[in-house]
Amino acid sequence: MTDQQRQADAVFRELFGRPPVVAAAAPGRVNLIGEHVDYCDGFVLPMAIEQETVIVAAPRSVAGGEPVARLHSTAFAETVELPLTPNAAPPAGIPGWSRYLAGVIAGFLDRGATIPAFDAVVASTVPIGGGLSSSASLEVAMATLVAAVAGHAIEPVEVALLCQRAEHEFAGVPCGVMDQCASVLCIRDHLLLLDCRSLAVVQVPFQRPDMVVLVTNSNVRHALNDGSYAARRADCQRATAILDVPSLREATLAEVEASRDALGDTIFRRARHVVTEIARTLDAAAAMACDRWDELGELMAASHASLRDDYAVSCPELDLLVELAAAQPGVIGARMTGGGFGGCTVTLVEADRADAVKAAVARGYRQGTGRDCAMFTTRPAAGARLVQVSLP
Repeated sequence: MTDQQRQADAVFRELFGRPPVVAAAAPGRVNLIGEHVDYCDGFVLPMAIEQETVIVAAPRSVAGGEPVARLHSTAFAETVELPLTPNAAPPAGIPGWSRYLAGVIAGFLDRGATIPAFDAVVASTVPIGGGLSSSASLEVAMATLVAAVAGHAIEPVEVALLCQRAEHEFAGVPCGVMDQCASVLCIRDHLLLLDCRSLAVVQVPFQRPDMVVLVTNSNVRHALNDGSYAARRADCQRATAILDVPSLREATLAEVEASRDALGDTIFRRARHVVTEIARTLDAAAAMACDRWDELGELMAASHASLRDDYAVSCPELDLLVELAAAQPGVIGARMTGGGFGGCTVTLVEADRADAVKAAVARGYRQGTGRDCAMFTTRPAAGARLVQVSLP
């Protein structure tokens, strides 16, 4: 049992007066390369991180009335009740974190699942608003738990799609499917090359045991439901209409460049980022598979420049973190990761140099911004799983 599960277990016993009998965990993720292309049918190369969401639960007997789930978040110190009957709307004014869970529950009910009344406690070590997919981690942990509580069989890819729909319809974020697929499908010591059109996956070995991934949180918070994310997605849809292609996955760089006047400067830049980022992602997976790490670092640098200049989703703090990391000995590559507008950077660094890199980056970031950053290192971790089950 992890420290996080012990904490959730203790809170559950205190709140509900009995022990939990089932627990599920799902990781956050970092995307090594392939940003803002998942909703354009592109290729992405994420990995699960060791930080995760854990949910512990137990069914509850009810005497009459409709079944509900009582859900408590340790991060927000809040408890909500959500209905477990088909077509029942969640209560008005519920907090934002619980909307993701309401969406997952609705997804299972739509599939015909019968969910008994239950209590649950949610605890997470995935930073919120840091671009590490705290929402997908929450959704996937909940889906893994509900499938167990309801005894409802569901394929892993279907879990990811159900969770994506929950985020669209209940949280108002028109996300692609990368985050949920990564949280469900990743395996330890591998990256996940995901085709976001077919959902086919290739597990790419992370072949260097002497390498770690350094995740640095700028502590500039982002909220993807503030309209900026949706605006980028709308830009891509306009580009596909002008280029007359089903998605930017089908467009070539030559076609984008030939249509620059028709696209206009902003839409042209958005399309150029997507088309070149898809190519960079495939090149990066091939470079990693063939142990060409210097090439991988160059591709990461080009990805960040494209996100900064063409897609306009970086910010000065992220740019500084990438610049500081790239200048340190032992660093292979660095770039922003996640939706942008704040959040985190991801850096490939030799493990024995990681502490020195962290110290230099922290010092330079404080000098340059007056802010402190938060950092951790991780290896590619495992995807969602049940970690405790004693259901009848």
